[in-house]
Amino acid sequence: MLLVTSEAYPNLGRFDSEKVFTDPKKDEKEEFPSIHDPPSVDLSVIVPAYNEQDRLPMMMDEALEYLEKRQTESPSFTYEIIIVDDGSSDKTSETGLKYSKKCGTDKVRVLTLEKNRGKGGAIRLGMFVARGKLLLFADADGASKFSDYRKLEVEMKKINKKPDNLAIVCGSRAHLEEDSIAQRSFFRTVLMKGFHFVVWFLCVRGVKDTQCGFKLLTREAAILLFSNLHVERWAFDVDMLYLAQYFSVPIAEVAIVWQEIEGSKMIPVWSWLQMGRDLILIRLRYLIGAWKIRSDVKSL
Repeated sequence: MLLVTSEAYPNLGRFDSEKVFTDPKKDEKEEFPSIHDPPSVDLSVIVPAYNEQDRLPMMMDEALEYLEKRQTESPSFTYEIIIVDDGSSDKTSETGLKYSKKCGTDKVRVLTLEKNRGKGGAIRLGMFVARGKLLLFADADGASKFSDYRKLEVEMKKINKKPDNLAIVCGSRAHLEEDSIAQRSFFRTVLMKGFHFVVWFLCVRGVKDTQCGFKLLTREAAILLFSNLHVERWAFDVDMLYLAQYFSVPIAEVAIVWQEIEGSKMIPVWSWLQMGRDLILIRLRYLIGAWKIRSDVKSL
């Protein structure tokens, strides 16, 4: 049944409207670049956003404050933020475009999706239009302290030693270092611990916190992993890390400051059941060959 109903390779198609972004200063559409183009900035920040008009400004203000300060200290440092509106029904795109107008589209761009694809699908499309040497995805709710990016960057330099330039650094809320602070409800903690056990048992070992929405990838790792990513919703991180271990991509974890923010789109019990189902299906589909993995993704 799984062999018959599963698509062997992920659908990487886009609507024409998703190939362009708006320059609000000129009131014109411009074409996004491709991740297969040579990088032209140091860091791309991908922000998946679904109905985030209220929480997005806090995250953007903090991120821009850090990035602008970093650029002032190191003028050669360049960055971009790509807000991916994942089919929102509110004014998420309009909120993002205010930052494009204020900062310019060289620094802030809004990718508005025709329909909701899920967090993983939104991040994938954001990655595919990014210009960065390094690519960071960060949640729109601002739960992670953006300045912790520096920790991820330092760790990336330590593990990215091979010529293939493949590496991932995961922000972690489960790390036991003193500077790791996680504040979440007891019920959510129980669910997360159970989820982590199932992740360890079925899919990914050696990563304590697979679900933290603050991860840094090299450009080459982003191309390889997101071109093969099958899961587009809550469990996409597990699929990504499963693929990373399949390809022997170096993975590191770094403790970050994190706090639970009100307004989460995750419905605890239902999301847990959905993720548990996805984990079982991830394992089974790869095991029986229902899902295929491409090593050569340069031409995609």
